Amino acid sequence: MSHKQGYRVELAPDAEQVAAMGSHCGLSRVVENFCLEIVLKKWAQRKAEESYGLTGDELTEVPWTAPALEREWRAAHPERYRWFTENKMSSRVPKEACRVRAAGFANYLKSKKGQRKGARVGFPSWRKRKHGSRFRYDADRAEPVDPRTVRLPGIGHVATREDMSWLTGRLTAGAARILGATVREQGGRWWIAFQLEVDRDEINTRRRAPEQSPQCGIDLGLTTFAVIINDDGTTEEIHAPKPLKAAQRALSRTNRKLSRCLEDSKNRGKARERVARLHLRVAHRRRDFLHKTTTRLARTKSAIAVETLNVKGMIRNRRLARAVTDAGFGEFVRQLSYKADWYGTMLWKADRWFPSSKTCGACSRINRNLVLADRTWVCPSCGVMHERDCNAASNLLTAMLAALSTEIERPLAGKFPGEVKRLAETV
Repeated sequence: MSHKQGYRVELAPDAEQVAAMGSHCGLSRVVENFCLEIVLKKWAQRKAEESYGLTGDELTEVPWTAPALEREWRAAHPERYRWFTENKMSSRVPKEACRVRAAGFANYLKSKKGQRKGARVGFPSWRKRKHGSRFRYDADRAEPVDPRTVRLPGIGHVATREDMSWLTGRLTAGAARILGATVREQGGRWWIAFQLEVDRDEINTRRRAPEQSPQCGIDLGLTTFAVIINDDGTTEEIHAPKPLKAAQRALSRTNRKLSRCLEDSKNRGKARERVARLHLRVAHRRRDFLHKTTTRLARTKSAIAVETLNVKGMIRNRRLARAVTDAGFGEFVRQLSYKADWYGTMLWKADRWFPSSKTCGACSRINRNLVLADRTWVCPSCGVMHERDCNAASNLLTAMLAALSTEIERPLAGKFPGEVKRLAETV
């Protein structure tokens, strides 16, 4: 069975290749802004024509789709952007930039009509340099030529800082296919991320959780990142590195130096790079912790119960916003979801309003008076003392087992293959 996944490696370009990749980042930004300009002009023209009483084919057609935007670009660039042809830049970058803009327009129109799930999406805005440097290739235009080199159209063969044998071996054997590639610059370093379609059956079977792996409930928090209660009664605590908090003093110092530099000076550019490198280090430490934690849980647990957190609502509290974003709760659940699907682990998500912390694990009474500062509390009904996080994790596990006991007659094999029979026996 094929799965879609990403594969990212760091590039080691020389000075000439860095300049070429920077030019392609600028090309992508120019094309995206060109597409937005064309749509705005023709949309305004169409509205004006409608006010004149024109209808049907008499109205100006707005190029909402990627093919229409590509036609506009091909017609305009020979005169308006002559440097594109003179510098022999890759034609695949404008093609993908048009697709990105078309996807933004489609999401906006669907959201406006109520046909798109999630938060309301606004109209696409102008792309600026401060929004980041990146460009895309479609299909397998960018591909590895050996375990240490990738070929980028318009740039050439670029060395990598990491070995890509995992990818090149599967491409040669026909077990993987490249769907696209994105080149991105962060903190003065360059990465390429391949979007792949990979046959993971052999990997997932070899690394799936053992047959008698425990089931667990996980309560996420700020003091302790995760408290895990297993069905055999054992408890585990996971503490996050809190990379943003650890780097706060260094970030404050470098930001002060940045604010004191003159605008457009070389020293300001150097200070900006130092700030970017610090933020990159923070992001990498958080990503490393989340990947290692979620991979271990997905490979060692047969079923996992987690809570559905309203992260956007939590960060509205200015006293908690920095700590919540530093923890990365949303990314933790996202990674756990697809890794659980890979390794055959069942992931059960509680309802957002499930009172895991306020429910007494002994008598099931809900303590409505519990506040965030109460780390331990005594049930007013049965008198049992609870440690807040352990009680919440235990309640999540109990709720998952109860849900499985009522749903065990349904055709669950499609959700978690091979687990239904064993779960029925344990429940």
